[in-house]
Amino acid sequence: MKFIYLSRTKPYTMSYIKERGKSFAYAFAGLKAALKEHNFRIHVFAMALVVGLAFFFKVTRSEWCILIICCAMVICLELINSAIEKLCDKVEPGQDPKIKFVKDVSAAAVLIAAVASAVTGLIIFYPYFIIVFS
Repeated sequence: MKFIYLSRTKPYTMSYIKERGKSFAYAFAGLKAALKEHNFRIHVFAMALVVGLAFFFKVTRSEWCILIICCAMVICLELINSAIEKLCDKVEPGQDPKIKFVKDVSAAAVLIAAVASAVTGLIIFYPYFIIVFS
């Protein structure tokens, strides 16, 4: 079996580093733009609540990992959904059944991720709430 070893043979140049910096700047600009979206702010608030509860209850490392994955999944899907909606609005400003389908399906993906994450959060936090409130 032949292995392919991928490595960069050239040293990193300033232009390469600047291009990577621009990529990060675009990504942060996307986050800033997303914060103007109502649903994104709701998910960020929920994520902050989950992180606060996780610190308060001192959840295990495994639970932290699960919570981080759930939060990231919902946030990523909300970002994708927002991008799809903006693109659809640009492509077809009026009403179109196919555009409606695309928007509805992308919103459903966020909904499924959010519900699954909420259930996961309840499963993780329920024992801690029982201990605190009993």
